[in-house]
Amino acid sequence: MATELHEAIVMAKQERHKNLFLNYRNLNHFPAELLRDEGLQFLERLYMKRNSLTTLPDDLAQKLPNLIELYLHSNNIILIPEAIGSLSRLQSLDLSNNVLQFLCPEIGRLRSLRHLRLSNNQLKCFPPEIGDLQDLETLDVSMNQLTFLPERLHRCVSLQNLTADHNLLTRFPRQICWLQRLNHLSMAANRLAFLPLDLGRSRELQFVFVDNNVDLKGFPSYLYTKVIGCSGCGVSAQMSRGGETPSQALVGLPAEVKVMGSETENVVPLEELALRALHRIYHHGKTDLAPPLLSLPPPLCLPQSLLQLLHFPLGHCHRCSQAMFTTVFPKLFPLRDTALARVHRRTTVSFVAYCCSSHCLRTFDLQG
Repeated sequence: MATELHEAIVMAKQERHKNLFLNYRNLNHFPAELLRDEGLQFLERLYMKRNSLTTLPDDLAQKLPNLIELYLHSNNIILIPEAIGSLSRLQSLDLSNNVLQFLCPEIGRLRSLRHLRLSNNQLKCFPPEIGDLQDLETLDVSMNQLTFLPERLHRCVSLQNLTADHNLLTRFPRQICWLQRLNHLSMAANRLAFLPLDLGRSRELQFVFVDNNVDLKGFPSYLYTKVIGCSGCGVSAQMSRGGETPSQALVGLPAEVKVMGSETENVVPLEELALRALHRIYHHGKTDLAPPLLSLPPPLCLPQSLLQLLHFPLGHCHRCSQAMFTTVFPKLFPLRDTALARVHRRTTVSFVAYCCSSHCLRTFDLQG
């Protein structure tokens, strides 16, 4: 085996191969031949699946500077060195089926990275630097121990496919709804009890799978026209209470929600009206009333938490798209009463239209 390995690497060096396959070699450490002398300067794709590697060399980027794809699926890798961030041309990194417990912040320096696969590891958190990967299109973090996703994930503006199945997620940041290119979102088998109000508002998002989140009862009405997976959702409430109650779909509303209005309430609270006015100023520039919020002289008289809320509202009215901050007017449509009842049988959930006023609440139509 050692002789075959040596011959394969020598041939790759002599003939300046761009692809090198070292899968199923029972390797316990990174082959020294790969790093000897100048390394493999021409190598673009390295396949080392199903070995027994535990780490990567610190001079990997120096010896293999032109790597575009690195496949390390099914090893015993515990950590990756900080030097991984120097692989400036890397576009695809597969570290699935390893024993990673920590991901170094330098992962955010891989500015060319388009595909990152980290499924079936032991990750409990993610570095916020993941948000620096603006070319990232695919992120798979399924089968880990994640309890949250970083809010800066919304900066991955090219993200199209996000998979986070089989984790310990109890929520995920509403900023994800701002990913305009996201087409496929899968968060099955977590501990979600609530979905962001704006989830599905983007036309690009077409596939949402949240199966087997047993505490999840409410789906934003935007998802009614999408391809959704919701088998096994809401079963905990049904089993513990002997049946489903429509109000259970509102369990888990964000802490920012201070008022839930109804059709009979025609007055929107003053705090909500003030925030809506500030939001218009903040986002639409100079008005007849005041200059843009961002152009006000420092220091701003608004706390950071409020600025964050103005930048990322609680949601937008499902009827008229008005931004909402502390007040919502919810309207429930039990799935069993919709045309999708025959498609989704193993679930007890409701679609929820979150509106900005009693007028929008009364006039909202789930069918469009």
